[in-house]
Amino acid sequence: MNSIITLIIDTIAIVLAGALLLRFWIQVVRVRPPMEIAQFIYQLTDWLVRPLRRILPGAGGYDWASLLGAFLIALVATAIEIWLRGVFAVPFLFLLALMNVIHWALYGLIGLILIEVIFSWVNPHAPLAPFVRALNEPVMRPLRRVVPLIGSIDLSPLVALILLRIAIQLVAMLVTSLM
Repeated sequence: MNSIITLIIDTIAIVLAGALLLRFWIQVVRVRPPMEIAQFIYQLTDWLVRPLRRILPGAGGYDWASLLGAFLIALVATAIEIWLRGVFAVPFLFLLALMNVIHWALYGLIGLILIEVIFSWVNPHAPLAPFVRALNEPVMRPLRRVVPLIGSIDLSPLVALILLRIAIQLVAMLVTSLM
């Protein structure tokens, strides 16, 4: 029964934290999302971001409340999962929550890169393609400078996916070493 509850908690936490991380990343990249996506993200996350802005207002043009919200979601989800395992005193709870946020952010970048690759194969002129491309640009630009085109094929997404998977493995090793 605990595994089912953990699955439900993980799913809710990943969706909420993913929307919060995407909200933050949109501001970092300074891209305007399509109206439907913006409405979805803001309606899903405003209940948490608005009160957190009173505690942590935006600075430097970034909505730090969104990032704090993702961390708080990870903190609550991690605490519940640890409690369900029967462990009541965990000195590394904050660190585990931070590792979860990093883990989710890395998987989010992998998802965005895969979406961009699919768009490039299926329909490069899709309405969402420029938005996804803009979200990936900070990650892909340095790799595109280093990884040459082979024929007309851009292999930099493959390199990015491998590097992100390595980063995920490192985060996973840190998390398991703490538990």
